Amino acid sequence: MLGGTAEARALADALAAEPGVVVTTSLAGRTRDPRLPAGTVRTGGFGGVEGLAAACADVDLLVDATHPFAARMTEHAAAAATRTGTPLVVLRRPAWSPGPGDDWRRVPTTGAAAAAVVGSGRVFLAIGRQGVGEFLDVDAWFLVRAIEPPDVLPARSELVLARGPFPLADERALLRRHRVDVVVAKDSGGATEAKLVASRELGLPVVLIDRPPLPAGVRVVDDVAGALTVVREQPR
Repeated sequence: MLGGTAEARALADALAAEPGVVVTTSLAGRTRDPRLPAGTVRTGGFGGVEGLAAACADVDLLVDATHPFAARMTEHAAAAATRTGTPLVVLRRPAWSPGPGDDWRRVPTTGAAAAAVVGSGRVFLAIGRQGVGEFLDVDAWFLVRAIEPPDVLPARSELVLARGPFPLADERALLRRHRVDVVVAKDSGGATEAKLVASRELGLPVVLIDRPPLPAGVRVVDDVAGALTVVREQPR
């Protein structure tokens, strides 16, 4: 399993209790002190499609449970599975859907999000550490939140290091305390939506970055139960 998400950890925990199933989770290694799943854990890259294809020789099923924005890893998984004939399932939590009162401005890329917030005043950048560099030349003040420090920060910014998910009351208080004018987030789905609810309550616009598309033809499930069904379909 290619992991790193809450769903990957939950699936590994469930698989550890499945008779006849041995699960190995691969973590990218970008985060210090990650939350480890049950079963065997390996850390670090594979060296591209060739390395991942070699690793597939020892497995009966490849599960891609990486972050919805880990596009390159998902592309490599699809290519390696095709090359080796290994069954592949992609576990992707559903994207968010706007509700009454939401003011979402959808954009296709991080660069487009940077262009959308030029001159916006005070921006809450809730996209993690990757992609912050796209905002270096934007005329705005940024509140940047990430688990690990980004390599670069905008000249006018404040960095908050924290690991979510965050309670709604805390998100509301954060936006008020820093007098945020606009929120930038990735449409990652899952339990990190409190910032979106707080934005709605405070009447703040959200620039929401769309997910990269999945490779054509891959099998996709949207929860742990669906992934377990695929595992149980495999011959033992």
